[in-house]
Amino acid sequence: MQANGLDERTNLLVEEYSTSGRLDNITQVMSIHTQYLESFLRSQFYMLRMDGPLPLPYRHYIAIMAAARHQCSYLINMHVDEFLKTGGIAEWLNGLEYIPQRLKNLNEINKLLAHRPWLITKEHIQKLVKTGENNWSLPELVHAVVLLAHYHALASFVFGSGINPERDPDTSNGVRLIAVNNFCVCDLANDNNIENASLTSSNFGNVMVFLQIADSLSELEALMERMKRLQEDKEDEEASQEEMATRFEKEKKESLLVISGAFDDEIVSTDVSRYVEDPGFGYKDFARRGEDHLPTFRAQDYTWENHGFSLVNRLYSDIGHLLDEKFRMVYNLTYNTMATHEDVDTTTLRRALFNYVHCMYGIRYDDYDYGEVNQLLERSLKVYIKTVTCYPERTTKRMYDSYWRQFKHSEKVHVNLLLMEARMQAELLYALRAITRHLT
Repeated sequence: MQANGLDERTNLLVEEYSTSGRLDNITQVMSIHTQYLESFLRSQFYMLRMDGPLPLPYRHYIAIMAAARHQCSYLINMHVDEFLKTGGIAEWLNGLEYIPQRLKNLNEINKLLAHRPWLITKEHIQKLVKTGENNWSLPELVHAVVLLAHYHALASFVFGSGINPERDPDTSNGVRLIAVNNFCVCDLANDNNIENASLTSSNFGNVMVFLQIADSLSELEALMERMKRLQEDKEDEEASQEEMATRFEKEKKESLLVISGAFDDEIVSTDVSRYVEDPGFGYKDFARRGEDHLPTFRAQDYTWENHGFSLVNRLYSDIGHLLDEKFRMVYNLTYNTMATHEDVDTTTLRRALFNYVHCMYGIRYDDYDYGEVNQLLERSLKVYIKTVTCYPERTTKRMYDSYWRQFKHSEKVHVNLLLMEARMQAELLYALRAITRHLT
């Protein structure tokens, strides 16, 4: 990173510390991408602290409920503290049976948004806003939905980046350096790549080390070659609409075969389970086998830009602008580098990452050739994306290490930011479409 980028980053971290009184590990890791961090902090601050439809303790309790769907104790603990600081009733922290019925009523939409947002219908919305003492107004519900989607996606970032709690009871002063998948924050800050960081402790001989480096270098060259070829092909010929639709269906069905490993039912700790209703409910592939008529969400029919943005902004003023800025920021963020190469146009790669997440959620872009996904994202990367996006609590260091071995930490953090925002946008599109249908 350039020196002026470092100054900007330092200023931003100082500002965040003076505003919130703490500098959490999420902020430190995101600070590698200063422009994005600024946008992220602005929208999160607005959701949690600025004027809005929901009382402050509700906001933090909703964050707890969202994080609990993915057993993200890091986020839960952070918001337990904030909940109490903002005047929340301590008894609510004993579990869902102690909270008001209004909040309990969010359990269903929390569960669906986190794991299968395509199942959300206008009936779910009507149930929440129907008249009665426990009803939600539409502005309150939109605020709640934005918070739920934000914290589901943030759990993906926490697990994908291997973020550990700030405090460690085993250390004398209670503070330890953040570790990202056993790499210290200094590796992230100095942008050391995986290869260099992991080779220092390697027990393999020089030959094995040389082969590993050669192997990952050839992977990098092959990826760059495929990107270049795609750019050239695009200029030569356009696929027909029918062909594009077929490629989407093919990619959607192939995503079924991307499995992150056989898992028995995870044991959920009591601390987390008290905030979870129906813990067995999880992600199921959108394109399940044997189903021919799947309700694909055609992005053109309900876009963020033309529909979601204006609805969310109307019901919860200004949040639309902040979210839009954040989505655009991460989508367009580039340093025109790939590992050791400079002056690289990474647009096709960023778009493939974003659209692959939406594809797993059944969202299709008519103008996108899904053949690009298969050409640009190798299997180990697809396993990582699916795990981080759909069941982040299963993410392992091995998955993080196994893809793009020649790339820098900052580039892998950038991938996690793209996955997080693509996931958040997918959840919001389904929820806001259901709200729109309720209104019309």
